[in-house]
Amino acid sequence: MPRSSASATSTIPKAARSLQLYGSLLLTVSIRSDGSVENVEINRSSGQSVLDAAAVKIVEMSAPFAAFPPDIKRDTDVLHITRTWMFMKGDKLTAAR
Repeated sequence: MPRSSASATSTIPKAARSLQLYGSLLLTVSIRSDGSVENVEINRSSGQSVLDAAAVKIVEMSAPFAAFPPDIKRDTDVLHITRTWMFMKGDKLTAAR
């Protein structure tokens, strides 16, 4: 998932940049203990379908993630991570709690 203040030139769709579409959305990613993505859910849309789809695509392209360490895997089958994603001017993408 995006690191704080990551450059998003290659992840923000060209159409969104050319139309200067910016916004934030709330997204939950469910990751299995083997690091594969079980589900990506948009909890609150940005109001721009192109940005919502870009966030989902970024997660999908980032998978698989690292497998859980044995001590976490013992107690956790799926980890749910919910973050606010912000597509901002200057082709910046940030994620916040």
